[in-house]
Amino acid sequence: MQLLITGGAGFIGSNFIRYLIKKYPEYIITNLDLLTYAGSLESLKEFKNHKNYSFVKGDIADKKLVAKLAKKTDLIVNFAAETHVDRSIKNSSAFIHTNVVGAHNLLEAAKENGGKRFHQVSTDEVFGTLESKDAPFNEKTPYNPRSPYSASKAGADHLVRAYFHTYNLPATISNCSNNYGPYQFPEKLHGLFITNLLEGKKVPVYGDGLQIRDWLYVEDHCEALDKIIHAGVPGETYCIGGDAEKTNLEITRTILKLLGKDETAIEYVTDRLGHDRRYAIDFSKIKRELGWQPRTSFEEGMKKTVEWYKENEKWWKSLKHKSA
Repeated sequence: MQLLITGGAGFIGSNFIRYLIKKYPEYIITNLDLLTYAGSLESLKEFKNHKNYSFVKGDIADKKLVAKLAKKTDLIVNFAAETHVDRSIKNSSAFIHTNVVGAHNLLEAAKENGGKRFHQVSTDEVFGTLESKDAPFNEKTPYNPRSPYSASKAGADHLVRAYFHTYNLPATISNCSNNYGPYQFPEKLHGLFITNLLEGKKVPVYGDGLQIRDWLYVEDHCEALDKIIHAGVPGETYCIGGDAEKTNLEITRTILKLLGKDETAIEYVTDRLGHDRRYAIDFSKIKRELGWQPRTSFEEGMKKTVEWYKENEKWWKSLKHKSA
């Protein structure tokens, strides 16, 4: 199988490429990434000379480039996205360009080149926010995005569904909960807090810190995507959750404990504009239909993540200081 992985130098994309190469060494993988601030080829340097892996620097909104790459692929998996909510609040233009225009360009290329299999990696943020007693999101939850980031991802999801219904494009969508693990750019909660503490800095907790997220270890996410691209039904959406609802303060305290710090390292800061209170995922569909469920417990995943950042200081320091 020949795969075009977009955004493969980013956090989840690079983990997925690593997963594929190790499990399916015969697959031919092309990684298309623009290498913006959050992308790093260092995340995949071990595969630089792998015979079945190649890297192409480029924008998914580049029609000629994407059309050329789509001709020789069997499957497109789209990870390429601007993802940081705070950045989308300050300037949403890049989010529309990549997350909507870029996704549309990929869909056009898939359609014009014989109807290539297409998978869109999306987020649970498209569903909006939940109250404490609300049932978790599932595949039938109405979309209600509340930030420019989530609105742009919602727009892409709607385009994917439209291309399935209008052009019969064999496409699927996955909406995952918050990921954490190795190679995550150090502006997201886990990476930022762990690296700040390793540098002797404080950790900025928004508001009261009681916002709730469902946390998914990235390697478990990769296994779910593997199931979807090989056995998922075109036209279907699959919600992927980690079965680990935690408040931001619980995450913070866990990281503090693992690094031998106390709560004097916490700095409470003004809450994010329009900050969603809770996300949670019901992943019973993918468990029932494709036999997937998360295998990494929260405790195990947190230990692995903290240890990885401790052992890979060179990787995160260069990225963190480049984006500062």
